[in-house]
Amino acid sequence: MPLEAGLLEILACPACHAPLREAQAASDAESGTDELVCTGADCGLAYPIRDGIPVLLVDEARRPA
Repeated sequence: MPLEAGLLEILACPACHAPLREAQAASDAESGTDELVCTGADCGLAYPIRDGIPVLLVDEARRPA
């Protein structure tokens, strides 16, 4: 379920405050699970979207590979 464009424009990474982009989780490519990925060069955390709600908690984020 894609997020509204207006919401995506105002969301930022809680760790580094860089903008986020929507992407499909690499580990769940078959299930279509989405996540928000930080666009910061040094950060790159991926935050899950559960039931259409972004979980913007650093403790819940997936570290980049």
